[in-house]
Amino acid sequence: MESRSAMRAGGRSGQVHSGLITLAEAGERVAGLVAPVAEVHELPLTAADGHVLAHDVAAPRALPPFAHSAVDGYAVRFVDLTAGAETTLPVLGRSAAGDTPATLGRGAWRIFTGAPTPEGADTVVMQEDVTLRGEDVVLPAGIRRGAHLRLAGEDVARGQVALPAGRRLRPQDLGLLAALGLQRVAVRRRPRVALFSTGNELTEPGQSLGPSAIYDANRAMLRALLARAGAETADLGILRDEPAELERHLPEAAGACDLIITSGGVSVGEADHVKDAVAACGSLDLWRIAIKPGKPLAIGTVAGTPFIGLPGNPVAVFVGFCFVARALIARLAGEAFAPPVALPVTLGFSHGKKPGRREFLRVSLEQREDGSVVARRHPGEGAGSLASLAQSDGLVMLAEDVERVEEGGTAPFLPYPGLIG
Repeated sequence: MESRSAMRAGGRSGQVHSGLITLAEAGERVAGLVAPVAEVHELPLTAADGHVLAHDVAAPRALPPFAHSAVDGYAVRFVDLTAGAETTLPVLGRSAAGDTPATLGRGAWRIFTGAPTPEGADTVVMQEDVTLRGEDVVLPAGIRRGAHLRLAGEDVARGQVALPAGRRLRPQDLGLLAALGLQRVAVRRRPRVALFSTGNELTEPGQSLGPSAIYDANRAMLRALLARAGAETADLGILRDEPAELERHLPEAAGACDLIITSGGVSVGEADHVKDAVAACGSLDLWRIAIKPGKPLAIGTVAGTPFIGLPGNPVAVFVGFCFVARALIARLAGEAFAPPVALPVTLGFSHGKKPGRREFLRVSLEQREDGSVVARRHPGEGAGSLASLAQSDGLVMLAEDVERVEEGGTAPFLPYPGLIG
């Protein structure tokens, strides 16, 4: 596929770097691994939500297309108002939304929200601020020129780039395109991602469990994360920890997809065969990132297709996806992706850590009686605690050089909606 030609392994085939690298360094390397998918197709606006714009969208017309009133009131010419005093003007006509524009001489024009302002009018006075006296209207002093008037093109000028290429379309973006009169939009094809879990202990949900088996939770979580990231998923199920099986299925997945993602089998155990299988089919790089949880994370190629090997522990899977895989998928999709912005939050706990690794703590937000918000740490600290993800609101991020934070201090907070899209 088109993304493979741009794939760079970042090291010699099969080579694994043993030293830790920072999350920032991992992000820089990931950004250069792939090129966006080349296929572009048009979709109706009704089907375009979540897709990535292939080209800039220039406004075919001004928005608003004509000057109109922002309120119910009276349109006037500013020159007809008496400076510093009330002004009494005759009411010359009436316009509602959808009416043909009129022409205004000296006087006032009854106008409703959305109605085109009469030619010559440059100011609108709210109906709450005026007094009616028979056929006249009394306007207060101190009216500002141009008040309550929406000018043609003040939102988007004709020919202006309304939405840039790389924008992942949101409901409000589709509203803007519809307001410009567009029915269809050119978007990139969504990346196709091959997904499977590895592990002899894994069982599909709904099947009976053996005495030492567990249900595969990672694929359910990753399918949802991939969908939120705008990817199409080819779910390949569970593969056993057998090198021959891995080496057979990995190239098959590479031939049909733009990216391969696995969970499990990338640590240093004797039964962790995914790394070796990837190296045998292509190349492997960047598998020890200085983060907690999620240090063992493999990135490489299989037959020219990019590969991401996430750890087996669910929290490490979540962190690795959000902070590494998400950026690569965005690049494949042609999305102008920016990492989520962390906001400071007051801590309701103290915590010490070793320097050198970026640590992510699962927290819930609690609003106190005075209205302030404090982050409470979830008691489930292990990388295998799915409950700690499901029962928390986001992650507190502690930088590599931080050794301790105290209750009452602040730290950067990343809410889950910003991480998962």
